[in-house]
Amino acid sequence: MSDYYEILGVDKNATKDEIKSAFRKMARKWHPDVNKAPEAEAKFKELGKAYETLMDDEKRATYDRYGEDGLRDAGFNTQGPFASGFGDLEEVFNTFFGGGGFGFGGRSRRDPNSPQRGDDLRLDITLEFEEAVFGLTKEVKIDHLEQCPTCNGTGAKNGAKPETCKQCGGSGSIQKTTRTVLGHFTQIVTCPHCHGKGTVISDPCPDCHGNGRKDVEKKIELKIPAGVDNGSKMRLSHEGDAGINGGVAGDLYIVIHVNPSDYYERDGMNVITNLELSPAQAALGDTVKIKTLDGERDVTIPAGIQHGEFVKIRGAGIPSLSKSDYRGDHIVVVTIKIPTHISNEEKALYSKLYEIQTGRTKAAMSAREKIKGMFG
Repeated sequence: MSDYYEILGVDKNATKDEIKSAFRKMARKWHPDVNKAPEAEAKFKELGKAYETLMDDEKRATYDRYGEDGLRDAGFNTQGPFASGFGDLEEVFNTFFGGGGFGFGGRSRRDPNSPQRGDDLRLDITLEFEEAVFGLTKEVKIDHLEQCPTCNGTGAKNGAKPETCKQCGGSGSIQKTTRTVLGHFTQIVTCPHCHGKGTVISDPCPDCHGNGRKDVEKKIELKIPAGVDNGSKMRLSHEGDAGINGGVAGDLYIVIHVNPSDYYERDGMNVITNLELSPAQAALGDTVKIKTLDGERDVTIPAGIQHGEFVKIRGAGIPSLSKSDYRGDHIVVVTIKIPTHISNEEKALYSKLYEIQTGRTKAAMSAREKIKGMFG
């Protein structure tokens, strides 16, 4: 069961003023106008239930003694004030506290007829590893809202002008009386008929259906710089949805996903590859061909290189996004592979090498092993 005191973050002996203050703070955090998390609406409704219960002396006494089940058994409504929805944040504060002085710095409700910036958009694109390394120009398509060319964004047909809203008389707002646990409050709310504009369109534009904007597919030539990585983001200014009432368009955010390479591993600005060497190559050194981002290159392997050590090819890695003339390195990690099948000639050579390195022959060692096996 929910703990109403815990939901509001107050002590069980909290005063009503402390409960009001806590509700204001938590409402700002969890109201869905402010918080877009999936759980925000449910948490805000819980806040309303907790506040309504703890601000009513009789309900609070019942809750303290019997909990939420006790409230239901006593016939109290436990659905809370937001069971069927709720208004915007300022409307909630006006309803519960009478309006004014809630940390908004005197900010009034936004004028719906003022210019409003369009929404930002996101587009995810996938690149191959080499495309991300060297960059490319790529044509992409986006669906976004553009100002309707038929009505020039007015939403009205044939240049007709919007008419004054009869419900609010052009003010964009109406009075609404709400009954709460604190009594009846009369508040000013947005007119539901004109949505605060003060005007309505009786003959809407057929192309945009009165919206003033229409959904359009647009092609954009996107220049992706060399060196982008998986998760890199790009912002294209004013390529999002068109604004309202002459407001500027939003931005388009490009999120880049890079397919992994079967050969290269990326580590920041460096690339890593593996190279298998025979014991002879590792001991004597060698010159081998390495596939790099720029093509094959001869690389010198120093004599005596150990398993797990590496050779660095400088400047053959990933280009820097901030310094166009700088690149990371190509790291070649050495793996020494021991052969499992060898020819008679190779066996003879390995036996000779064994004798040189240990001071004993392979045959002598085998004889000692047999004697050891006989006598345990």
